[in-house]
Amino acid sequence: MTLRRPDGGRAVLVLGASGFVGGHVCGAFERAGWRVAGVARTRPATATAYEIHELDLVRAEPARIAQLIRDHRADVVVNAAGAVWGVSADEMDLCNRDLVQRLVAAGPPRLIQLGSVHEYGPAPRTGITESTPTAPVTPYGRSKLAGARALLDSGADGLVLRVSNVSGPGTSPLSLLGMVAGHLAGGSTEPLRLAPLLAHRDFLDVRDVADAVVAAAASEATGLVVNIGGGEATSVRDLVARLVELSGRDTRIVEAPVAGGRPPEAEWQRMDIVLAGTLLGWRPRRTLDESLRDLLSSAVRAAAPTMSASAHR
Repeated sequence: MTLRRPDGGRAVLVLGASGFVGGHVCGAFERAGWRVAGVARTRPATATAYEIHELDLVRAEPARIAQLIRDHRADVVVNAAGAVWGVSADEMDLCNRDLVQRLVAAGPPRLIQLGSVHEYGPAPRTGITESTPTAPVTPYGRSKLAGARALLDSGADGLVLRVSNVSGPGTSPLSLLGMVAGHLAGGSTEPLRLAPLLAHRDFLDVRDVADAVVAAAASEATGLVVNIGGGEATSVRDLVARLVELSGRDTRIVEAPVAGGRPPEAEWQRMDIVLAGTLLGWRPRRTLDESLRDLLSSAVRAAAPTMSASAHR
């Protein structure tokens, strides 16, 4: 495996730098010795050691993005921007498909596109390899697949990292695990009501994702999809139960169908991550227990100001 060394101050521009994954990606590059700059619609709530350019990437012209790349003298651009929850299908297309098209038009020296396991859609129990046919069944999965194709079909230098379900410190409260952790951290005595937890999914800590991005940026591999996951199918019900156990709270979980709700996109997921090991020298290092503990700790810290304010009313 041949690596591009960050010696001499190689530079990376991370799009979506104030987001859950993007923030961890910036930190991983900084620890690896890269010169880091980020792009985000709004600055993070806490100060960073690297520069953040405020820009609405969804509406930015390729020329503006190209100027940022030149200004930072970026060797690599990482696209960790995008839309997952709480937006329409049209907005997902703008954020997850059209943005990648404009990034390719901006001509980055190398582009690492963060894709999603949901680009595959329902998967066989034999596991998901990079050659597994893509048949996404949700607007999110379809928009992410279109973004991946925008890079791969262009012939530009870069990789698509198809990432599994992500957990760890800072997980969005709009996700299942983030919502559960927020409920537990908030001190509510009410039961936690969830849709039936029937799925088995592949989970990965966000810091392992960030390490994979750094490895991809430093590699010579190009024009490929690489799976980045935990390599195991884990019961979502067991994960939720473990979060409750780790919290030390006696919270009751109530599973009930949601009226008008859709079935899970994929009931069983396990990503084959052999190629990531061979091509990038990467493998996940953090256990799910470590990821869940740190998720809970971050949720407790996030809830602390709210709980403190309530106590003084």
